[in-house]
Amino acid sequence: MYNNSDMYDIVIVGAGTAGLSAAIYGVRAGKNVLVLEEKTYGGQIINTPEVENYPGIAKISGFEFATNLYNQAINLGAQVKLEKVVEIRENEVVTDSNVYCCKAVIIATGAKNRPLGVDGEKELIGAGISYCATCDGMFFRGRNVAVVGGGNTALEDASFLSNYCNKVYIIHRRDQFRGEEKLVDVIKSKENVELILNCKVVGLKGEGQLEGVTLENTVDNSQSQLALDGLFVAIGQMPDNEKFVEVVELDNQGYIVASEDCKTSTPGIFAAGDCRTKTVRQLTTAAADGAVAALAACEYMM
Repeated sequence: MYNNSDMYDIVIVGAGTAGLSAAIYGVRAGKNVLVLEEKTYGGQIINTPEVENYPGIAKISGFEFATNLYNQAINLGAQVKLEKVVEIRENEVVTDSNVYCCKAVIIATGAKNRPLGVDGEKELIGAGISYCATCDGMFFRGRNVAVVGGGNTALEDASFLSNYCNKVYIIHRRDQFRGEEKLVDVIKSKENVELILNCKVVGLKGEGQLEGVTLENTVDNSQSQLALDGLFVAIGQMPDNEKFVEVVELDNQGYIVASEDCKTSTPGIFAAGDCRTKTVRQLTTAAADGAVAALAACEYMM
């Protein structure tokens, strides 16, 4: 049975960089703020070994960055509860155990890892397939693995894995990487990293445990086999906004329609961070969104 809790000024859904930044700005504006998070604080950045592109911080681990942000929000007076949000109604946020009344809502649910979409993928998760190199890379010490993707995350994953694995392949469907040139240079300097370009994974081999992948060349459609012990998928992210479709407008990819003012189609509901429509999804833009959304929520309550 649900229990009605006290009224909050702002309820924030998600405790990633955007959500915790919104909490900081909300409590500093004198508002009573509750942050609801299904799993743990930090969001995707918590799995990043090193952050070197956040202004004013030369180098920091993603875990330390997220922990500092979390502690800052808590010390300022924000409340954080680990509960799964299942629905947003007018002036109410419903979790799997409570109903919270509020004056404004900020959705900051971020995004989740995008799967390959290949047959058998789900069955091999944890049995050779992973979406987090820093979480699972140590299990593949001295073995042969591949990273699928061409962005910063894929390059960072490959660099990290090269320190432990015998061989690391990077499989990318194009002939150029989308990641930063600095990261590409680091990868090219690694003797145990091999680039497999213009290829995509179209099949998985192994019963109960990954043994290899089938690759298809994106230029001539030829296929080849690659024996592997592990496959790390880093092909981007996708939003997790289906539960909000009744209260805010989503675009055709599932992102919440909201511009730089973070206002959604519903007054009193705001969207911040990777869950909303935007061109650049970075740590700095998530923090900026959190600040904008919190101040917009404060203005709305006035």
